[in-house]
Amino acid sequence: MNSCALEFTLHPVSSQEDLLAACAVRAQAYGHHLPELAERLAVPDETDRHPDTTVFLCRDKAGGRPTGTMRVQTSLHGPLMLEHSVALPPWLAGQARAEITRLAVRVGADPLTRLCLMKASYLFCMAHRVRQMVIGARKEALIRNYRRLGFVDVFADGELLPLAHTGGLLHRIMSFDVQGAERAWALKRHPLYTFMVGTTHDDLKVLPPLPVAGLLPGRLDRPGWRAPTVPA
Repeated sequence: MNSCALEFTLHPVSSQEDLLAACAVRAQAYGHHLPELAERLAVPDETDRHPDTTVFLCRDKAGGRPTGTMRVQTSLHGPLMLEHSVALPPWLAGQARAEITRLAVRVGADPLTRLCLMKASYLFCMAHRVRQMVIGARKEALIRNYRRLGFVDVFADGELLPLAHTGGLLHRIMSFDVQGAERAWALKRHPLYTFMVGTTHDDLKVLPPLPVAGLLPGRLDRPGWRAPTVPA
C-alpha cells in the first residue's frame, strides 16, 4: 500500500466554526456562477444538521484556509433530498444509498482537492455499508468526470429533472455502485485505481471525532447521537 501526504487536510466537520467555513466555500464556489445562491449557501441549512448528514471540509495546511467541502446524506432514517423531487427506480430505491451534495472547491485550491473529496465519499460509503451513491449533476464537464469514475445514468437518455432543493434547476441523476467499484476499477485497469484504493492518505479522515458537548449544536450534541463505526 502506497502512502501519500497531501497539502491539505480533509475531515468531517466537528464544530460550528468548521460548518460555517464549509458554507463559505459553497457560497464562493456556487456564487461565482449563480450569484442568487451565494447568500443562501453562506449559512447552514436543515440538511446540514440532519443526523444522517455528514459535512466534510478541506483546509490548506499552510494557512488553514478552507478550500473544499461536500456533504453526504445516507438513507438510514429516510429518503434522500433528491427523492423529494424524483422517484428513484425500485432497484435503486431498495438499496442502502447516499446522496452527495454541495460539493464545492474554492478557486485556486490544490488540484487534488476535488478528487480527494470523491475518494472520501467512497470510503465513507464503504464504512457505512452504503451500496449506491446518488448525485444530481448539471455541468457536462462534471458529468464526464463522474462517468470516468463509474457513475451511470439512472434514467434513460440522460433525462434532466428539476430538483427542488436546488431551486428547481435541471439535473441528470446518476448512481455509482459503491460495493462493486474496486473490482470494476481493477478489471478496467482504471488510471485512478491506485489512488482510490491502493494509496493511504493520512490527511484524509472519513469518520468524525468523538462527540464533544457544546460543539455544532443540533448534530454532535443531539440526544442519542453516536459516532459511526467502521465495519470489521
